[in-house]
Amino acid sequence: MNEELNFIIESADESMQKAIIHLEKELMKIRAGKANPNMVSSVMVEYYGSKTPLNQVGNVNTPDARTISIQPFEKSLIPEIEKGIQQANLGFNPMNNGESVIISVPPLTEERRKELAKQAKAEAEDAKVGVRNDRKSANNEIKKNEDASEDEKKNAEVDIQKLTDKYIDRIESILAHKEKEIMTV
Repeated sequence: MNEELNFIIESADESMQKAIIHLEKELMKIRAGKANPNMVSSVMVEYYGSKTPLNQVGNVNTPDARTISIQPFEKSLIPEIEKGIQQANLGFNPMNNGESVIISVPPLTEERRKELAKQAKAEAEDAKVGVRNDRKSANNEIKKNEDASEDEKKNAEVDIQKLTDKYIDRIESILAHKEKEIMTV
């Protein structure tokens, strides 16, 4: 097969991998049953006049399945961390003990679990759309290639379809795992 077609296939593969990586990052933000440091990854804290990610002003840990503990690098940041958590509108009520900020993660209701599963499904659907768009772009590039024979183009399109199927299956399995995680009480 000509080099240009190989390059097109490799580029499509890379783009599709990026869709999977993005999906995994987005799904990490969706809360499952237990506490996870990623639940507060979007929190920004006012630090010396600029907005700074929470994990850069303190250590974020989960001592147990229902608690997130934030140990600030400077105790003077405790009120700012609490404010940042409330402004992030995550549905958490932070408390402080003078040393650190503690968030009790309430158990999920059945209704909330279903909402989160829907949200996960929407993220997966976005990833699938991304993969299909990558397939379409690659196929258009293949059709434009004037140096390749018709057979080479057909074979390249078949390879692109195999990649698409592989990544769509991967998305389905990632989603199934996340839905199970969300719905497990």
